[in-house]
Amino acid sequence: MAKKSAIEKNNRRRRLVKSLSAKRARLKAVTQDRQATQEERFAAAIKLAKLPRNSSKTRIRNRCELTGRPRAFYRKLKISRISLRDLGSRGLIPGMVKASW
Repeated sequence: MAKKSAIEKNNRRRRLVKSLSAKRARLKAVTQDRQATQEERFAAAIKLAKLPRNSSKTRIRNRCELTGRPRAFYRKLKISRISLRDLGSRGLIPGMVKASW
């Protein structure tokens, strides 16, 4: 089980990204617009830099929904490999059985 503080920090990042995504997208569009004047683009870049770092989507870490484990994460299921194996062994995932040969 991951530290509660690490899980909560990641959740705060998710909320911040969600709240500032529209503003961030507008500013990025202005900075990349070749039709805008150089002053407008520079001003938009400065405003973009003043936004919190954690409002960037790349700062979010994929974590297991059950345990909070940050590594060996299956995106489709939103759980880690360890949780997947545990649920599969208990028979809680349809069609998944433990391999034996």
